[in-house]
Amino acid sequence: MESVDFSPHPYQFPDIILGTFGIEVKFTKGDSWRSVANSVFETTRSSSVTNIYVVYGKLGGQPEVKWEMYDDCVIHVRTSHVPRFEIEIGSDRSLFATMGISYAEFRSLSTEDRMTHIRKYARSRLRPGERLWWLEDHPDSTHSLPIQVRLYMDLPQDQKSHLRAEAALLCPQIVKPARSKKKYNDAALYLLTYHGVLCSQARDLFSAGSVALRSNAERGGNYVLRALKDIESEMRSAADRLEPALFKEYWGFVVEPERRISKWLELADSYAQDWVPSEELFKHDHFG
Repeated sequence: MESVDFSPHPYQFPDIILGTFGIEVKFTKGDSWRSVANSVFETTRSSSVTNIYVVYGKLGGQPEVKWEMYDDCVIHVRTSHVPRFEIEIGSDRSLFATMGISYAEFRSLSTEDRMTHIRKYARSRLRPGERLWWLEDHPDSTHSLPIQVRLYMDLPQDQKSHLRAEAALLCPQIVKPARSKKKYNDAALYLLTYHGVLCSQARDLFSAGSVALRSNAERGGNYVLRALKDIESEMRSAADRLEPALFKEYWGFVVEPERRISKWLELADSYAQDWVPSEELFKHDHFG
């Protein structure tokens, strides 16, 4: 007999409402009690529903049906275009216990406050060198990640400058000495995770002749400094427009747009060893 998938639409929450009770129906042809569930924003959830149960049927292995309270079977958060809960029937771990908040408390929070908990949880799972790719507080954010991965080397020159300026602003550690390992990693990860742009040679961003010698073909000197001088105006523009969540992710704190360049210089000075960025860059800026 042909099987029918009763999995809910990604935004349908829940499938059946009986007074204050909701029932979400999940189904799989595999042998697993684990499945991606609804958006953490729950924008279509009825406010009248206070208790949700998951009824889960599987055909793989020994066909069986189980049910469980939604609160108890949410174990993780996964991201597609928005963060979504992941559930597992019969699991002995709970996402909400890990985050230190009950589901009832979580669903009463604003979108921004929910994302504070989600990002904290996601960061706690990152390994060294990894970054979050999903940062926005709102499900209707204007930022979107392109479906296709693009190669940095194939982009138009103006777009390269635009992206290098953003990466330079968020990752002041690029001014570390040339012998420093991994100083360009965060910049390359930013382009990939936030813009879908792959830069296979990270030095192409700031220390290669192709970027350092654009305004003056004479070789020699500090290539990183020369590359940054060439994109000062783009960095100022990036400081005005980039969202606060990016600075929280890459700097560890939020700074008002008008103070971002001065703070970047302060951070860069702490990373550089054989030169002082604040004595060389943004000399025509006036900081309060």
